[in-house]
Amino acid sequence: MRLLLDTHTLIWAAKEELRDDAHKVIEEVADSVFVSAATIWEIEIKRALGRLQAPGDMIERVDESGFERLPITLEHAREAGRLPLLHGDPFDRLLVAQARAEGMTLASADPVLRRYDVAVLEVDHR
Repeated sequence: MRLLLDTHTLIWAAKEELRDDAHKVIEEVADSVFVSAATIWEIEIKRALGRLQAPGDMIERVDESGFERLPITLEHAREAGRLPLLHGDPFDRLLVAQARAEGMTLASADPVLRRYDVAVLEVDHR
């Protein structure tokens, strides 16, 4: 299984707040775990707006965790723009597009994402 972490999933993992079942899948079951450039972008925008508290060293934490970096391609952007408007968050729409284009499972607690044609691993935190 190739996993793409949603933004909140990455933050919970960085703070060691993921529930044990989700942590086990990420650490032991997944063949590879990816973090999108869109996720870091979203964290930094929301941090600047005062709407999110997250560790300030997220890139370093991604690299130290062994997670793989996923850049945003033109194809990802096109796919995101073509998705039905089921979700209003452009970052989440981009993550859905990336997961679909790359054949990944999206690790997320957001129930709206399950309405898209994408594999979703439901995660939660403690």
